[in-house]
Amino acid sequence: MATYDYPDDLLTAQQDLTQVRADLAALITALPYSVEPMEAWQRPDGCWQSTPRSYPDSPGWSEQEQKDVTALRDKERDLATAIVTHDFWNHVAQAELSEARSQLKHALGREDGEGRKEQ
Repeated sequence: MATYDYPDDLLTAQQDLTQVRADLAALITALPYSVEPMEAWQRPDGCWQSTPRSYPDSPGWSEQEQKDVTALRDKERDLATAIVTHDFWNHVAQAELSEARSQLKHALGREDGEGRKEQ
């Protein structure tokens, strides 16, 4: 398997993207299930699953919570775009692109330290 010498800005963008995705997932998990206020409801028997499931009242998301989610989603999109369109990929053989992009996602966590950014 080939290894790649990723540029620091690409590694930083990938590291930032991983963090933004974790922050977004944590935020959405902590928020009410419905963006808009919604009364409690119960899924009928046999609908998607064999057991009923109840949902409590949802106060909805505050304006600030909606802005926070939007900001994280925008940042996620911008970072993903920066990674995918980075000039580094022009120097990787077409047949190796998929593997190189996959390795980038794990470059900062490798035990041998290769690809790891010095702090």
